[in-house]
Amino acid sequence: MTDPLEPPTLSNTTTSNPTQPSIYIHPRREPFEHGLIPISKLIFADGTQTLAPLKDKLVAQSGSTHRVSSEALSDTLQISLDHARLVIETIASVLHSDSDPLVTAKPSEIESVGVDVSDLVLFLYIQSYKRLLPRGHKDAAAVADVWPSTSAFDGFLSALSPLQLVRSNSRRFMPSQTDEEAHQLSYLQKHLGNILSLLSDSAEGEGEGEESLVLTMEKFEHLGFLIYFGERGSARIPLSQNAPFFANSDPDMPAAPVPAAQVHDWLLQNIASALEHISERVSAKENGPTGASDQDVPMADVCTSSIKASTSSRGPSFIEGVSKSSFVKQASDLKGSSVKVVNCHESVIYILAPLKYATVYGCSDATIVLGAIGKAVRVEHCERVHVITAAKRICIANCRECVFFLGVNQQPLIVGDNHKLQVSVANLLLSTI
Repeated sequence: MTDPLEPPTLSNTTTSNPTQPSIYIHPRREPFEHGLIPISKLIFADGTQTLAPLKDKLVAQSGSTHRVSSEALSDTLQISLDHARLVIETIASVLHSDSDPLVTAKPSEIESVGVDVSDLVLFLYIQSYKRLLPRGHKDAAAVADVWPSTSAFDGFLSALSPLQLVRSNSRRFMPSQTDEEAHQLSYLQKHLGNILSLLSDSAEGEGEGEESLVLTMEKFEHLGFLIYFGERGSARIPLSQNAPFFANSDPDMPAAPVPAAQVHDWLLQNIASALEHISERVSAKENGPTGASDQDVPMADVCTSSIKASTSSRGPSFIEGVSKSSFVKQASDLKGSSVKVVNCHESVIYILAPLKYATVYGCSDATIVLGAIGKAVRVEHCERVHVITAAKRICIANCRECVFFLGVNQQPLIVGDNHKLQVSVANLLLSTI
């Protein structure tokens, strides 16, 4: 019997210093925050029952390249060609590997390049993911006629409008980044067996059933679409280099396939360790001094402390709670590749930095200028907000009386319950669902 596999630590992966802390597994936020599309035919609630046969059909159509075009995707999933293109463009915006041909392709080349079947299957699987929701208002009926309580996008929208949210001091009921990370890890923990079976192959001469499933190093790397290892201030190590069964493999002589059950056990141990670590951090925070966000302090101070607390190379930078003021952040002020502008009101906010992702949530009566966003922008649950941005793509969800001045490479996507939007887009038609 072999010893149980332990989660990798810095001492056995990147340094010989035994005092270094452990490297924990994390979910990639991008596919969960920017990679969900409200198309019913893309949501498979039965896990692998439907997806497995679809994957086999897509593999057969893809030939030796294992990549499929929007036409093949449209035919297999029985969706329109426009929706198939939207799927491929969305996957390109949340892929984990910047060297993938789909990421580096020009808009005119996307159709010929296509999407890798493994990435496509992972993308389709997580369409069933339900985001962590804020707590409902204690008197939801009283505000139901002010702000919609349901959404075509995710089946739920806080009954509070952005202004009601800030006035009721309900910001503390919004899920934190830690809450969301734990929620995403728990989702992966629950569905890991199905996900691995979709990536696995049957070993020759090993019979049938789960016992015969094996995972190659190439297929294992596709899990990087959903998870990664790494901590603040450190570079992300290739996923296979964190796995004891693939680590230090010679690129010219790839490691032999590994039983999927072994990979499953090892990942479950890592996820359990990460969830325990998150629980310990939350417990320490709750038992420690009261955080700035829980005190009655000026909104500008809340914003400043929030930025300092959350700016890191791993997570997004936060700009939170700016009220009745101007606020500027330049490239030197931000770390990491994403930013979130949350619960800002009656203000002008400038994010003058090249980033990969940006999210604007719960803002009102504000003007928000976003610098060049290389992947995707998401604007949600805002009212009377002017957004000026240059980005590759943008998703607008559940907004009211907002004005958008956009320079985007792909058609804007407008989803959910929106009212009285004005959108100005250079040389592109508007695409709505």
